[in-house]
Amino acid sequence: MNAKRTEKPNRTARPLRYLAAALALLFAVFSLCGCDTAEKTETFTAMDTVMTLTVYGGGSAVKDAEALILELEKKLSVTDENSEIHRLNESGSLELDPDTAVLVSRALSLCAETDGALDITIYPVVRAWGFTTGDCRVPTGEELASLLPLVDFGAVRISGNTVTLPEGAMLDLGAVAKGYASDCAAALLREKGVESAILNLGGNVYALGSKPDGSAWRVGVADPFGEGGTYSLVLSVTDMAVVTSGGYQRFFEQDGVIYRHIIDPATGRPVDNGLASVTIVCEEGLKADALSTALYVMGYEKAVEYWKKHGGFDAVFILNDGSIHITEGLESCLASASGGQTPEIIKK
Repeated sequence: MNAKRTEKPNRTARPLRYLAAALALLFAVFSLCGCDTAEKTETFTAMDTVMTLTVYGGGSAVKDAEALILELEKKLSVTDENSEIHRLNESGSLELDPDTAVLVSRALSLCAETDGALDITIYPVVRAWGFTTGDCRVPTGEELASLLPLVDFGAVRISGNTVTLPEGAMLDLGAVAKGYASDCAAALLREKGVESAILNLGGNVYALGSKPDGSAWRVGVADPFGEGGTYSLVLSVTDMAVVTSGGYQRFFEQDGVIYRHIIDPATGRPVDNGLASVTIVCEEGLKADALSTALYVMGYEKAVEYWKKHGGFDAVFILNDGSIHITEGLESCLASASGGQTPEIIKK
C-alpha cells in the first residue's frame, strides 16, 4: 500500500514538508525590538525550508547573507545533481571545495564523538525511506539489511580535499548543513560590522549579538504536541545557536502507522525512544545542529550522560510524556515555560 501524508486529529500529527506556516511549530523568535529604521529582513526558501534573516544595520549585508546560504545549498544538497555532495555520491571520490572538505571532516569528527549516533553516511537508508525524495515508503527488512553495511562513517577517507567513499556509500549532510550555514552567515555579517541579527534557518536559530536595545533575544522552543505557535518554553540568549530536532517535524503514515524522519543509524529505522524533541544551545550552529540529531537518536539517559561527559553545550529534552528537562546552564536563560510547568534541572 502506498504511503500517504496526513494530518491526524490527535496530538502527534504534523505535515511532512517544511512550509512557511510550519516555522512556528519549530521555533518562534520574539524580537520585541521596537521601531528600528535600520532593520532589514529577507525571507526565502533554501535547504528544503523557509528561512528568515533579520539584520539591524549593515546595509546590504542581509542580501549578502542570503546569497551565501543559497550558494552553500548548491554545494551541499544531496538531491541537486550539480552539487558537490551529489557528484561525490555518484562518483565515489571527488576533490571538494576546501570549505566543503573541512565541513565533511568536522562532521565525521562529530560522528566519532557521538559513537555513530550521528552518521553522515546514512543516506542510502534515508533515501530508501523516501524522506529526501518525497516518495515515502517503508523499506522491507531485507532491503534495510542490505543497506545498513553501507552506513559506516569510519570508512570514509579524506586526503587533502579529496573525499573517497566505499563502494555504494553516500553522504548526507542534512544533519549539519543548516547549522553550518548559520555559522557562515553570522561570520559574514560580523565581517560587515553587524552586531545585531536573528537568523532563522527553518528553525535553526542563530542569535547574533543582542537585540538593538541591548537585551537578549527571546527564542521559543516549540511544543512538539501543540498546534502551530505554541511553545514549551522561551529562552533568553545572545550570541548563541538554538537548534531543535524532533520526530514531530517530518513524518509520513502508512497503514495507520506513523514513521518519523530521524533514522537510527544502528537499526535503519525511525527513532522511537521516548524523546519528543531535543534542543541544543551553544555558540556554534554546526555543533548544535549535529548534536540535536545525535542526542535525539541516543535517547534521554544516554544523551544526559553525553552532556555530563563532554559539556560545551546546554540542552532541552522534551519527553513523550510531556515532561521538560533542561541542563543547568539554561536555568538562568529560562524566560518562561508554558502551562506553568517547571522544567526539571539536570545537574552534573
